[in-house]
Formats: sequence, structure tokens, C-alpha cells
Amino acid sequence: MSDTIPVTVLSGALGAGKTTTLNHVLTADHGYEVAVLINDMGEVNVDADHIEQQSELSQTDEEIIEMSNGCICCRLRGDMLEAVGALAENRDFDYLLIESSGISEPIPVAQTFVLGYEDADYDPTEDFHLDTMVSVVDAHAMYEGFDSGRALADDDAATGTDRVPEEVLMDQIEFCDVLLLNKCDLVPDDELDEIEAVLGTLQPRAEVVRTEFGRVEPSTILDTGRFDFEEAKRSAGWRHELEHGHHHDDAAAEHGVESFVFRADRPLHPERIAELFENLPSAVIRAKGFFWSAGREDVAMGLDKAGQSVRAGPKGRWIATLPPQQQQRYLQTMPDLEEEWDDRWGDRGVELVFIGREFDRSELEAWLEDCLLTDEELNENWDRYPDPFGDEDQRELALADD
Repeated sequence: MSDTIPVTVLSGALGAGKTTTLNHVLTADHGYEVAVLINDMGEVNVDADHIEQQSELSQTDEEIIEMSNGCICCRLRGDMLEAVGALAENRDFDYLLIESSGISEPIPVAQTFVLGYEDADYDPTEDFHLDTMVSVVDAHAMYEGFDSGRALADDDAATGTDRVPEEVLMDQIEFCDVLLLNKCDLVPDDELDEIEAVLGTLQPRAEVVRTEFGRVEPSTILDTGRFDFEEAKRSAGWRHELEHGHHHDDAAAEHGVESFVFRADRPLHPERIAELFENLPSAVIRAKGFFWSAGREDVAMGLDKAGQSVRAGPKGRWIATLPPQQQQRYLQTMPDLEEEWDDRWGDRGVELVFIGREFDRSELEAWLEDCLLTDEELNENWDRYPDPFGDEDQRELALADD
């Protein structure tokens, strides 16, 4: 590890302040020889030009790598490895700082540096190690979103992605080591406290740092040693809630941030649960998990609510649908699952987590209970129920109006 080059990845929604933060760090006195990779969705990488103008780095000297017209989490993933491989071979630097595009998902980028990428010849683990995942959050956008009930991030049809930016924003929040809450000068202190409480619930492991104009101490994001892939995979707030149950710290409770897990061992009526998902309170900021939809015993349905966007649909397979030998392997490694295993239905059930601010938990729980099949419905032919989810992965059920 000591012989490899540390890497910090900056993620964040469009306009959150990633480039301003990057420029501030590059011009600060931190003692590192930094190389920079900047990813922009557009055909022209404006961010790379801006960084070159504002710092001593030069694209012609290959200290700045620009990657445009795609994302390093997908389309440009192999190109990124090829570029950083050449950089490691030819340049003298001791730190790599990456600014990903506003719609890049952080997990694939992290996996690239931790595990490599099967479609590329270069193995980054030979020269690099992932040191810190950083997400920059626009405090003002979140404040306005909370106040008006509108989307927390703006949709942009030009992004060319099927995933709306709000979902990516949640990914960025839930998978990071450091959260930079930027533009704090535009938000009242009491509202900042509330936003921090929400962020702490969504990602309890990250260090939250308030910033203005992207000004941050370089040591906050460089060479922190905070990244732990095994821990990071388990650290998202929704996953933490599923594994450990309902919990609040004092700050979350003080600011009305609430979360709870809804579990059930019987199926949900597809039409009733679809109606619930379409009408979830706007105060529920995040919802995620798996559910059993009556009549679709072949597949586990998934729910993903990020801000005002709600998606639900086929997400994976129940272990009960796997061949017997595979089932036994799962059961041997998951003793808790074996204890809960139903002789007829196996692991099918409902496990959903909801995170939000000042919503009526008891009312939502009662509505969820009403969506479960009644004793009478359990004896009906479920195949006759209409399927509102279809065969598409994560069908869009609701989206806030512009």
C-alpha cells in the first residue's frame, strides 16, 4: 500500500461546487504533487479548461487528464484506466485527484480502483490505492427542496441517462467517506443543522464538513486513509437500517429526521402497494428495499425512492427460486435466514426502509399494513391480480412536476 499512489474521488450533483472545491485544493499548500482527472458529460470539458486557467497544472504536460462525452462510471471506465495507467508510467506525481461528472455513480468508480476492470488490460491496484471518496452536496438546493417539497436535484434531459439525478445524488451521499456541505453561506444555521441531521441518517459513517465557495482544508480530503471498501459496501443509511433496525441519534431526533423499517412475511397486493408508492409523502426523502408482490413469486421486487422520484419493479431473485444446491449454500452462510425460512415460500417477504423529515410514521405504517394481503386474499388466485410493475427494471412510478 505504501508504494502505491493514493486517490481521492470527488462526486457531487451538477452545480454543487466540485470544480470550485477542486481548484481550491489544487492552489493550496498541501505538499503533494497532484495529477488531476476531470470527467464531464459534455463534448467539451469546460471544467478541465477552468482548472488549467486557475492553477499551474497543464493539459499539455499531461498533469490534467480530461475525459468528456461520457461518464467514468460506465462508458469511459476503460478509457479512464488506460489514461491513469499511462499517467502512472510517464509522470512524476504522488497523488491522483479525480472529479467525476455530476451524474456519475461513485460505486463503479470505487470498484475500478479497488478491484480493477475486466474489460481493461491495466490493473490500477498495481499503482494506486483508493484513499477517500468525497461527495459535495449543495446545501442551498437541499434547503430549497426541503422548503418547497420539490426535487432535491434538477433533472437534465441532456444527461443522456435513464437514471434521474436525484437517484445519483442519493448514491453519492450514501457511498462516501467525507460529505462536503457546500454553499452554507446561503442557508440559515438552523436549517443547516437539519440538513446535517438528514445527511447523517442517510450516511452515518461519513464526516460532514460545512464549506463556503468550496473552501476546505486539503487534509480533509487528501490522504485521510478513510476509505474501507468492505465497510463502505455496508454503510449506506438504508442498509444500516435494514441490518440494525430503527435508531436515531440526538441530532436526527431533534430536527425531525425519522427512519423506520417495515417488515412482513406475507405478500403485498400489487395494486394497493403501487398506489401507495405513487403517493408517498414528499417528506419521505429516501426509501429502498425489497418486497413480495402477490402473483410475482418468480422475482423480488425493489423499491427506490430518491427525493421526489419513485421507482419500483423487478430487482432480483428470491433465494427460494434458486436450484436446491444454491439454496443450501446461501442457508449455510446465512444462519439468520435459515431460522426465518418458510417451508412453502422460503425467503419471500417485505423489507423496506423509509427515511424522511417530520412525516406521519404511524399513518404510513398503517397504510403499508393495509397493502398486505388479507387472510381472505391469501386463499385467492393471485395470478388474476393486475401487475402494475411490468417487466422493466425499476419502473418510474412518480416524479415531481417541474
